[in-house]
Amino acid sequence: MADTASPSGRGLLAAAAGCALAVPVTVWWLVGDLSASVPPGTALDHVISPPAIGPWAERAIGAGALLVTGVTSVLLVRASRRRRFDRRWWAALIPVLVAGAIAGAGWRVVTAGTVGANIGAGLTLMLGGALVALLLLWAAGWSARLLLARRTTR
Repeated sequence: MADTASPSGRGLLAAAAGCALAVPVTVWWLVGDLSASVPPGTALDHVISPPAIGPWAERAIGAGALLVTGVTSVLLVRASRRRRFDRRWWAALIPVLVAGAIAGAGWRVVTAGTVGANIGAGLTLMLGGALVALLLLWAAGWSARLLLARRTTR
């Protein structure tokens, strides 16, 4: 029988980590470039310059991340239904996934080319950054709680 206080097996731990790493990239790819449409020859301002990767590489990276997100999500849900993945860990994993989604979308906003000030970048950094920090703190606290409960029951 699986241990009820931690993700059972290294495979499920790897699936959870893979999902957490793939979600921001998946959202980044799905959101797409948010740069302003301007006439040719107009220079765009960037808060942070986006990485210089070609469209084919962006598509390959995004599609790969989407595939990893889908496969790992299915594995974790199936393991949870079969009681091989303790459902209490979803309370830590879901905030991490939401924080990753916010970070992926936020990265597109911050790297968007604009004419003039990118007000969305400032709002994303202030509000999105605070929300990501709160979600990750929650996940860390919940994980510590589950791990301490496991330690005391041994």
